[in-house]
Amino acid sequence: MKKIFILILGVVSVITVSAQQDPQFSQNMFNKLANNPGFAGSRGNIATSVLHRSQWMGFEGAPSTQNFSIDAELPFLNGGVGLNVVKDNIAEFSNLGLQASYAYRTELGVGQIGMGMSVGMYQSGINGGALRSADPTDPVIPSGEVQGSNLDIGTGVYYNTQDFYIGLSSAHMTEPTIEWSDGQEFDLSRHYFLIAGYYYEINPILSLNPSIYLKSDGATSQLDVNTNLIYNNKMWGGVSYRLDEGLILLAGMNLNEDLRFGLSYDVTMMNPLGNSLEIMLGYNFKIKTNKAVSKYKNPRFL
Repeated sequence: MKKIFILILGVVSVITVSAQQDPQFSQNMFNKLANNPGFAGSRGNIATSVLHRSQWMGFEGAPSTQNFSIDAELPFLNGGVGLNVVKDNIAEFSNLGLQASYAYRTELGVGQIGMGMSVGMYQSGINGGALRSADPTDPVIPSGEVQGSNLDIGTGVYYNTQDFYIGLSSAHMTEPTIEWSDGQEFDLSRHYFLIAGYYYEINPILSLNPSIYLKSDGATSQLDVNTNLIYNNKMWGGVSYRLDEGLILLAGMNLNEDLRFGLSYDVTMMNPLGNSLEIMLGYNFKIKTNKAVSKYKNPRFL
């Protein structure tokens, strides 16, 4: 598995990085459902995650993003279901995405694979009346608040063992067109995601968890290379490198066996005022069943 992970890392490291329409998160190892519906139900319990990201702190109208996700294994459906909600605000511009997911799960080798699809809604809007325009008669700028929405579909495959995971997925499959109430419209680009990670036990109390996260819209790409050092399966700290952008400091802890808390701080190379802060909370609700726990259901990061 280590050779596979190194090969994947080598392939994606040559890709040029830039931003796309979808919001970014630095603690991407904790919100896999946000990009991959095949992840739903992979942890064998009811798992929730909440993230808040304040980006480019110091700038007026800077991006602010919130993400809530919940997923659960449902054996009678031969898989798992999930719900993911993302709200993104940039100055007077706002987006809201809501997707319900289902993943068919089955054993494959020493692990399990999930093949999933998400169906939901993407809403976008802008408060044009709050904008200060050099030309008040500019027809492109709405005179008031406008918004529009459309159907949004995604798909993904997620495979994990006790110590390794990899996922491939795509969002905005149909590249929906959002038409605002004033007649203006824009298209959502199809996005592709690759995630992969490996859990390596250094000794009984120290473990290493390297991972990668790649996002691309076919024209531009963003790559995060992450490494977390985990102490006694309770506390972690690490660093990520976002290609052509900067470093990300990671830290967190399991407050108990079900509740975890994480922080990340982005340090950009281009502008010190462009730094970002992200907060994560996760909670697992255990499902009482008589089924034996599968050996590949890792309660850590997988």
